[in-house]
Amino acid sequence: MSDRRSFIRQSAALLGTFALHQNIAAAFPGIQSPSSSVLTQTADDDDFWRQVRLAFAASPNIINLNNGGVSPTPRATMDALDYYNRMCSEAPSYYMWRTLDQDREPLRENLAALAGVSSDEIAINRNSTEALNSIIFGLNLKAGDEVVLSKYDYPNMINAWKQREKRDGIKLVWVDLNLPSTDEEYLTNAYKSKFTSKTRIVHITHIINWNGQVLPARSISDAAHKQGAEVLVDAAHSFAVLDYKIPDLGCDYWGTSLHKFLCAPYGSGMMWVRKEKIAGLWPLLSSPEPDSPDIRKFENLGTRSFPIEMAIGYSLDLHNMIGSKRKQERLHFLKNYWMSRVQDVPGIKFYTSPDPKWSCAIGNFGFEGKKPVEIADTFFNKHKIHTVAIEWEKISGVRVTPNVYTTTEELDKLVKAVKGWGV
Repeated sequence: MSDRRSFIRQSAALLGTFALHQNIAAAFPGIQSPSSSVLTQTADDDDFWRQVRLAFAASPNIINLNNGGVSPTPRATMDALDYYNRMCSEAPSYYMWRTLDQDREPLRENLAALAGVSSDEIAINRNSTEALNSIIFGLNLKAGDEVVLSKYDYPNMINAWKQREKRDGIKLVWVDLNLPSTDEEYLTNAYKSKFTSKTRIVHITHIINWNGQVLPARSISDAAHKQGAEVLVDAAHSFAVLDYKIPDLGCDYWGTSLHKFLCAPYGSGMMWVRKEKIAGLWPLLSSPEPDSPDIRKFENLGTRSFPIEMAIGYSLDLHNMIGSKRKQERLHFLKNYWMSRVQDVPGIKFYTSPDPKWSCAIGNFGFEGKKPVEIADTFFNKHKIHTVAIEWEKISGVRVTPNVYTTTEELDKLVKAVKGWGV
């Protein structure tokens, strides 16, 4: 009887999984790849992206241009999340620990394939903060060791480093930047000039969240390694946006959120540690073997949402269907689409370069003498356009971040709203 019940449940699970994969196909009825570069934007290209939009339950009433904060999940991912939640609720400890826990390995392999690394170097967790804090607090640093970081890094990472400074007596060495910049030598030297014989770690934000500035991570990494320092990359805004593999950056440690541009369920992320560095990195949460060379020591989170993890694969399917290169080109096109149409508006100031080497999805603009929050609030209250006001260091503007489901018609409405602010 026990074997029969087990067979029935396994069969039901397989059929359910099959049905979910059918939902992915149904989300793209007759989908065809565009016949030309997305940068030329032919009618066929537009048809392709409209089909991609159908994969999302995008609101017809709100124009969501804050995908840099968190992106919506595709319909197939939502279906998968609901399916796995219902499965777990039938017998939580059985389905979570004896079934879905084993399915993390195929997911790990698929994520590693997209990242261009070994699956033995990938840990799945909940967001960039958890991934990068695990690394920041796990590094063996002592009083007097120097960490080079930027004033434009993400606050959660800055605060983690400040905590280590207060607790362990390390020294934080700050890089100041004039942004936007398209000068690789300037950006590299801004970091390189801070290196000393005591530099142990260089923290690089691959794409700066405030304005979308792409930093030359590889050239900074190479310079750091020549100095004998290790490199940590915050890839929260570059993974599944830029067409690259982790080894291209030349770093030692890396972390990202999967609920941004991969469009995975909220509260999903991943970290990467170079294989030979794993044993020497302490896990943030307790592990039976904290000095183990097994990347899984960073996944001892206790009870977590297995449905969220399992649903990541469906968002990954959508990303792979679109293709990394095509996606990057589309995101850059959308950013430049609206920026180019408002560049002559009197008084406008851009904090983002239009150059595809130095920016992609995120664009930021402002008006002298105008508070960003005033502009962002007006956009939403009058036009139902959701953006985010940014005031950080030398940046004082509104951040606009479309995603692959964003239409040019929606951006036309943004353009009209921006033009209404001309002075």
